[in-house]
Order: sequence, then structure tokens, then C-alpha cells
Amino acid sequence: MLSFMVYVGTYTHTGSTYRSEGIYVYRMDAATGILTFVGAVAGIINPSFLAISADCRFLYAVNELFESTGETEGELSAFAIDSRSGLLNLLNVQGTRGTLPCYVHINPQARLAFVANYGSGSVTVLPIAEDGRLEVPIQIIEHHGSSINMPRQAAPHVHSILLDSAARYALVTDFGIDKIVVYQLDRANAETPLLRVREVAVPAGSGPRHMAFHPNGRFLYVVNELSSTVTAFAYHQTGGTLAVLQNVTTLPEDFTGTNLCGDIHVAPSGAYLYVSNRGHDSMSIFAIDHTTGHLTIVGFVPTQGRTPRNFAFDPTGSWLLVTNQDSNTVVQFKVDRVSGQLTPTGQVVAVPTPSFVTIIALDKR
Repeated sequence: MLSFMVYVGTYTHTGSTYRSEGIYVYRMDAATGILTFVGAVAGIINPSFLAISADCRFLYAVNELFESTGETEGELSAFAIDSRSGLLNLLNVQGTRGTLPCYVHINPQARLAFVANYGSGSVTVLPIAEDGRLEVPIQIIEHHGSSINMPRQAAPHVHSILLDSAARYALVTDFGIDKIVVYQLDRANAETPLLRVREVAVPAGSGPRHMAFHPNGRFLYVVNELSSTVTAFAYHQTGGTLAVLQNVTTLPEDFTGTNLCGDIHVAPSGAYLYVSNRGHDSMSIFAIDHTTGHLTIVGFVPTQGRTPRNFAFDPTGSWLLVTNQDSNTVVQFKVDRVSGQLTPTGQVVAVPTPSFVTIIALDKR
């Protein structure tokens, strides 16, 4: 019986308030979608974003430390994934040399971890040893500038990092300066592997947050938190260049409330794009034109909770899990891979302040 492992990152502390234990682990039946609690990894502060190594042997968690915890520097934690239980064993922790780390991306070819430090507006690069442990940072890159939405864009705020499929270029969203910054990755350079090559702007006040590549590698989609829009780009892997194709809203025409976009993913099939709306509390569904990369709205599905921060597909694209941060739930949807529609299954898992979810297949081990 094929099963998946589900890992949920959370906020353990909000200010001085204790919220959750840490990282929550579930097993999911691939056929039925039934979720079974396996355990929780406690003793780690604010593992708000997670990344899994390509071989599914290791998990990496940012520790989004706040001043109220007595820390001035964020951290990145490395865990070994137990091949039978799926539980996590802490390997080590390294400082990120930046504040409020909010995103980590793992490059398997060069064994590097790339961390986005939201608070300090910087990128940190850490080598990964063969046993999965993190080594001390080798490169810290600080961004500079601001944009028009004060006070949220008074300074740089690096929000995510994504490498293209060839691992030639690293694309970095900077929420504070309304730009995607493109770096060339030199895997042979052991001291400064990232070289800045260009910046690409989104409309002022957009607040670019997360990104998703189409499986064909030719299109990149960026969700803009402040403007509740998606910017579609044509991506040319040879030179790491981006050309704007389209800007589309993630909201219905009649919505007049406050909304902040959260996460963005392309379905494994490449046919549909999904975005979470925090405020409208919905998933926006877009059809993707495989030829042009253009998006067409399909509809909006309520997330059955408040403030859907992140979401994830299972490896087959049959199930989708959404973290509703302010209602303390992870909600499951069945995915219609033909129409793109989402149907709630009725499975709702109680998790305190969930901020991230990821799903892996055990048979990848």
C-alpha cells in the first residue's frame, strides 16, 4: 500500500505566546487520502518553512526567531528522516547570519542550502555535508532599496529563492524592493557561488512573495502578496532572463476586503496554477496555456478556514493540503485533474498555527 509522509511547519511562538510543539508528522494513504498522526518534533522554535532533500533523506527547517525569544539571528535546522517511521532526528543547527529567515531551497547537485532572510533582506548560502549536516555559511548577500508601500516596503525583504531546473540560475523575490533578482550559480566556486546578474521589476507596490516554475521550465509564475496578483514570465534558461507575459488578479471582481496572497504552485500535470488568498480565504484556480504560458481564471474555492498561508500537492496531484494559520487547521481537498477543481474531503486536522506543509512519497527512499 503506497503511502505518503506529510510534514507541517508551525509557529511555536508568537511574541511571548507559546502556540505549537514544532513540526507535525502524518502518514497519508495515497489511495484514500486518510491522514494518520505519527508524531511531533518538539524543542525547535518557529519552524515556519521546510524543505526536503531530493533523495528524501533529510529535512531542513528555517527557525524564524523573533527578538522576544532572545535571539537576534535566525537559524536553519537539519534533520534526518527515519526511513520507516518518517519521524525526524535533529542533526545540527546553523545560524543564517540574517534575521527572520522565511524560506529555504535545497540544491542537490552542489549540496547547498539557500535561505531567504526576510528581516535583514539578505540571502545566505550554507554547504551541506554528505551526512546531511549543515556547515557554516559561506556567502551572505545583502539587498538594498525600498518601494512605495510604507512601512512594509521601507527596506529590502527577501522572501523566496528558487533555482531553475538546470541549477544554473537562482531567482530571488524581494518583497521590499518589488524585484526578482537573478543570480548565476557557480558550483565550482566554494566561497561565493552566487553572482548577481540582473534585476527584474514587478509593478510598484506588488510585494513579490513566492514563485513556481511550470514543469516545462519555460514559464515562471510569481505571486504578489500586496497587490493580490500573479505575474507570469517567459523564462529563458540559457541566460536566466525573464520577460513579462501577463499580470492577473487572484480575486473576484466583487471582492472589496483586505487580502494578502500566500503561496503559489503549479499542479504536477502543468495544466493548472493555484494561489492561496489570505483575507478572501480561498484558493484561486487558473488554467495554464501550455503554448503561451498565459493564465485564465477557472474559479475560487473557500479553504474552509482562515488565513491559508501555504499548501501542497501530493506527488500524484490527486490531493491538496492547505494550512489555515489563524483557524489552526490543515484541510484536505480532492483534486480533479481534468477540470482543476478542488473538493473538500471532510478531513480537517487540528494543528496549532500551521504555516507550511509538504508531502513526500516513501518509495523515493
